Amino acid sequence: MFKRDYYLQQLIAGKGNGMVKIVTGLRRCGKSFLLFTLFREYLRSEGVADEHVIEVAFDDLRMEAMREPHRFLQYVEARMTDSDTYYILLDEVQLLDGFVEVLNSLLHLRNADVFVTGSNSRFLSRDVATEFRGRGDEIHLYPLSFAEIYEATGGDRRACLDTYFRYGGLPQVHLLQEEKKREDFLAQLSESVYLRDLQERHRLRNGQELRDLLRVVASGIGSLCSPTKIVNTFRSAKGVRIERKTITRYLTFASDAFLIEESMRYDIKGRKYIGAQSKYYFQDLGLRNALLGFRQQEYPHIMENVVYNELRARGMRVDVGIVSERRGQVRSRVEVDFVAEQGSRRYYIQSAYALSDEAKATQEKASLLRIDDVFRRVIVVGSDMHYYHDEHGILILSIYDFLLRHDSLDW
Repeated sequence: MFKRDYYLQQLIAGKGNGMVKIVTGLRRCGKSFLLFTLFREYLRSEGVADEHVIEVAFDDLRMEAMREPHRFLQYVEARMTDSDTYYILLDEVQLLDGFVEVLNSLLHLRNADVFVTGSNSRFLSRDVATEFRGRGDEIHLYPLSFAEIYEATGGDRRACLDTYFRYGGLPQVHLLQEEKKREDFLAQLSESVYLRDLQERHRLRNGQELRDLLRVVASGIGSLCSPTKIVNTFRSAKGVRIERKTITRYLTFASDAFLIEESMRYDIKGRKYIGAQSKYYFQDLGLRNALLGFRQQEYPHIMENVVYNELRARGMRVDVGIVSERRGQVRSRVEVDFVAEQGSRRYYIQSAYALSDEAKATQEKASLLRIDDVFRRVIVVGSDMHYYHDEHGILILSIYDFLLRHDSLDW
């Protein structure tokens, strides 16, 4: 069993705060299990009687009638027979007609504590921000982290990390033992659940364009791109003319479904966002690899995606760092893989799959050495090694320590 303690504690912390607790995340990443199994078991352990927990899974065909808002509200009110707290757990709430108004109605019930899940950010995150006005508490659930998988499976760390790089963190994948079954599951999931769902939801006539776009993005993780650059790729590689606004729409659709995330460029010294180019990372690498038929396995780029996901799962805001410098009439720019911020803390992080020699080490440190503020500078290395600080104060850290120890950035 994958415990998901980090997310469970967020649900527990939200009890009784007067807001709707909204668990968002990629489809099949474990939202229902978190809410209906782990959180439900916690409530039982705290002595909450079963009749004070109201569960509805709106994606269950047997609950189809409950998608009508008035019928659903009548059902809830009929179940609430005393003044004690009732925990209302709703799965895939975006399938409930007028769900924003329904959730607002539930907030008027003084003894109702509401927890919901949903798989699409346009239906949830943006509506929560505009409609709930501070009455929605979002908890974004990422696929399994390497630490969660290793805690459950143990064994050789290198082999476990290789598996994670290839198959990602969707829980059901790690319940399958054979490689072919894992690959077949991810390929089928990618096609029949995510791509087809996006095509049907947005009524796309040409689903192949969306597939081709996601493959372009999947091939270029770790590389700067823009809608204009992708348009040029379609023209040169496929001889296909596609509008820039169409590319922008498709990228938005994939982001809203939590398939990809955009990391924007941030000028560290100028303290501003710059340019139209960004980097895109996949929330689950297994789905990324399935889109490419498990053929494009460049470990440096995959590790960069893993580092990005880990930082985001820890609740950090993550941008691509740019350090600009003028020497005479010449202005140069160098890139820092990630600028990660959380509250008053900031980290400048380079992802380096290997520091094979002094020249490579010098290359990775070059951009970090141009930063002249007091925040911590870190290089995460793909080999199993003991951490150390160099003569410039840069922390050199193993990918294993970074993924398995949440305090390692502060060593």
